[in-house]
Amino acid sequence: MWLLLAFIAVPMIEIALFIQVGGVIGLGWTLAIVLLTAILGTWLVRAQGFQAIERIRRSINELNDPTQPLAEGAMILLAGALLLTPGFFTDAVGFSLLMPPVRHVVFGWLRRRMKGSAFVMRSSTSASRPGSPQQGGRVGPDVVDAEFTELDPDKRPTHHPSQWTRH
Repeated sequence: MWLLLAFIAVPMIEIALFIQVGGVIGLGWTLAIVLLTAILGTWLVRAQGFQAIERIRRSINELNDPTQPLAEGAMILLAGALLLTPGFFTDAVGFSLLMPPVRHVVFGWLRRRMKGSAFVMRSSTSASRPGSPQQGGRVGPDVVDAEFTELDPDKRPTHHPSQWTRH
């Protein structure tokens, strides 16, 4: 229902603003402002997008929760789409989403309204394996828990060698 209202209301708001602004400053200036905001918005989205990607990469590399950097990256992407859409209302919303304080407020609002679950990264050693801490064994950087299969040394390949295998 909200999406239907948005698809009806936003174009009507844009048309009304185009008529009002065009009547005050003229058609040429109105079109110039729309073109200028699209160019400026593209430049800002590109710059902030690279920063957002770096924050996401840093968050994942440091094994931190990447939720906020991902949400901010999505908001920057949405801002870019809004800034490329001709109109004054969409430009105002797009430029506001490019401001970090606005993104923090929107993220806080979204976090309160959404229910999610977290994931936890653990080592590959499970509690049921012998040698795990729960079993009283020693697990550390010098202990390797692995499975292996002994190959028959007399076995010869039945195909021609390729770049993918060594025989």
